[in-house]
Amino acid sequence: MHAVGMVLFLVVLATSVATGARRWRIPAPSLLVLAGIAVAMVPGAPAMHIAPETIGLVVLPPLLYASAEELSLRDLRAVWRPVTVLALGLVLASAAAVGALAALLTPLPLPLAFVLGAVLASTDPVAVSALGRRLALPGRVQVLVQAESLFNDATSLVLFRVAVTVAVASSAFSWQGAVGEFALLAGGGSAVGAAVAGAVHLIRRRTADPVLETVIALVTPYAAYVLAESAHTSGVTAVVVAGVLLGRAGHRLSDARIRLQLHAVYAVVVFLLESVVFSLVGLELPTMVRELPTGSGWWPVQALAVAAALVGLRVLWMLPLSAALRPSGGRPSWRIATVITWAGTRGVMPLAAALSIPLADAHGTPLPGRPLILVLTTAVVVFTLVVQGLSLAPLVNRSGLALEPEHTAREEQQARERLARAGLEHLDALAELEATPEHVLDRVRRGLQARLRHAEDAEESDGGAPALAVYRELRREVIDVQNTELHRLYDDHRISDTTRRQLQRDLDLEAAALSAS
Repeated sequence: MHAVGMVLFLVVLATSVATGARRWRIPAPSLLVLAGIAVAMVPGAPAMHIAPETIGLVVLPPLLYASAEELSLRDLRAVWRPVTVLALGLVLASAAAVGALAALLTPLPLPLAFVLGAVLASTDPVAVSALGRRLALPGRVQVLVQAESLFNDATSLVLFRVAVTVAVASSAFSWQGAVGEFALLAGGGSAVGAAVAGAVHLIRRRTADPVLETVIALVTPYAAYVLAESAHTSGVTAVVVAGVLLGRAGHRLSDARIRLQLHAVYAVVVFLLESVVFSLVGLELPTMVRELPTGSGWWPVQALAVAAALVGLRVLWMLPLSAALRPSGGRPSWRIATVITWAGTRGVMPLAAALSIPLADAHGTPLPGRPLILVLTTAVVVFTLVVQGLSLAPLVNRSGLALEPEHTAREEQQARERLARAGLEHLDALAELEATPEHVLDRVRRGLQARLRHAEDAEESDGGAPALAVYRELRREVIDVQNTELHRLYDDHRISDTTRRQLQRDLDLEAAALSAS
């Protein structure tokens, strides 16, 4: 009962904070973390302890799936080389740097110092997606940041398992064993995710019920995660692969009414889970600090040093890779490197990993550095969510990389005009065949021409029930033609993924209105 009351309190808190965040134009995750810290410091507030299984099994799958579905597969193909370099090389370099720094600045033994390095080595997809959702970044930059955070799980998980094994069991490190485990986690997780995506694809093609479609969409990430973890592979990788594959085929698997319902349901789920988990991050930090042993008073300085090391190392890696993000190539860019560095935040996944560190070693002796690792991990997560989160949008605006609203509006307007012209061309072809009554063709044609003139549709007479039915059928046919044209424009790199999603939603709304009327 206490847990239910706490969750309800967090939902109310998150709703209030999110309302204020939108009004003040502040990233909601940053404000939620601060609110959680403020609540935890109130005298008499209950101590919060999060089970890592709760984060891994309940929270992560739908949030990862939603982020993966938003990933542009077209842009991912253009940046897969730098994504691979970051998901492998930067994770290894970050783990080594943080481990060495922690061994130098903290009382942690060397094995536990590298456990901390493995925990903080990778960026977090939940935090990256939540903070970057409203940034008007160029397509390649946005996809690089998001894809890196989604695909570096296998590397960081292998490092974490190796580091924990050495720290807890004092076992010898084996490069062959680590490479084999990485292949199992990444390859096995990808195979499970692709299999789940294939099965869901077959089911959804034969399903037209909105309720069943919604249930399938909600169950899919959990199915991928549980099946992959049961096979001792990466559940995160499985969810990401399933999300990317199904997201790319979403417009072919369901109609407009179902897509609109799925979007609404997932928006609510993502909001609730993100709100609760970011609030919990803030609530956890004061509790962990109180449980630190005596003599750990330098943890703020140590956490700041670790965070600075992660940022500095990330800039050095991003600078040579920034040239690959320019459409025509060219020299490395400090502006691009700085923005990508600042957008790479840590979040709930490092916290879940730190919480899963065993309490004792193989001999039953308590791990003396575990409380400090928890505090340093949470402090770095809070630093990235608050400091980087609050300053990310101003940094993007000052860098000159942000797409101007005029640019986005112009691209969207040009795409709308192209869709209207595609519809008119289809009507002209039907008029030549004389397969549809002329007054029905004229009614649809005038609506499309009004869109080209940026005017509202004039009210037309029904013309009788049969003519109305023909009109609706013809309008649906034109919408299908416009959908085809929309995806052709996207595949030909003439519009961005953001514009495609916006116009797809507009067409879905119009198709759903025709079905409801």
